[in-house]
Amino acid sequence: MRFQSVIAVFAALVATSFAMEQPSFHTKGVPTGKPTGPLKPGEYWWKPGLSPRGPVVVLVSLPQQTMYVYRNGILIGRSSISSGSKSNSTPPGVFDILEKKETHYSKTYNNAPMPNMQRLTWTGIAMHSGQLPGYPASHGCIRLSYDFSALLFDATSKGGTVVIGDGKTPQPHLASNPGLMLAPKDFTPSMLRPLAANDYDWHPERSSRGPITIVISSADRALYVYRNGNPIGRAALEVKGRLGEHVFTLLEGTTGKPSQLAPGRQAGRWMRVDGKDRGVDADQLASRLRFSTEFAHKVADEIAAGTTVIVTDAPVVRKPVIDSTYFASN
Repeated sequence: MRFQSVIAVFAALVATSFAMEQPSFHTKGVPTGKPTGPLKPGEYWWKPGLSPRGPVVVLVSLPQQTMYVYRNGILIGRSSISSGSKSNSTPPGVFDILEKKETHYSKTYNNAPMPNMQRLTWTGIAMHSGQLPGYPASHGCIRLSYDFSALLFDATSKGGTVVIGDGKTPQPHLASNPGLMLAPKDFTPSMLRPLAANDYDWHPERSSRGPITIVISSADRALYVYRNGNPIGRAALEVKGRLGEHVFTLLEGTTGKPSQLAPGRQAGRWMRVDGKDRGVDADQLASRLRFSTEFAHKVADEIAAGTTVIVTDAPVVRKPVIDSTYFASN
């Protein structure tokens, strides 16, 4: 038992040695006991014990300069931030965490240190430790205090959902998320062939592991399934009216009610974030959609807690260009 304790201490010391130290000009962070109310620059609230497990969703309010962290639908933390300045604004939208690096230096801005970096796009937008002057001041990234950046880094996983809202643009604005809608290297126009009613494409072998993201577009009358950023399926969709702009994240557990889309299964529990539109719960949304039941079961076999569903009235796929880096609506 003593030997195991020594090994545990050694492992902790090694893990600590790999953590990037706080740069002198970064904000250290000040914990506060307030789960609500305004936060001063550097202040944060962190209570992970309120929800010890489940998928993590990060919500960022640019007008409030505040970040909210939910785990399995329960608020476990919030923090002051500093987002992009007026000339380098932070894009609103729905993002996946594409990459995580405890030690990182900017390749664009003079090798600037970016501890606890979590990449949201491949074009330079990330969450990381930095200076918090009390107003938007970054080049587009979301700066956090050093202490909170480390706590958030440990709580999230690659593929986790981050929703950034500016109070103007509906949150599911896909054009701000090139990291999500990556075009496959083996793209061919046949991948976007028109689908007849109740028709679908399904190729899960194109990406065997990674987080699932589903995009539902009333404009395209289609449902798209991505795994780890790669398209693995799509289905023709019948839609009743406009759907609005919403983001759903699958939580752990079920509602105990039967699924409206995949008969014989129980409906999942979903956390919802709305754009400007009036809220609609998962059951209400399901009642307005119709697509292949066979496809629904195939998708149900693949999804797990943390799966993100983006609902939009905007078109997702534009005219295909083989050398394009992503398909998104402008």
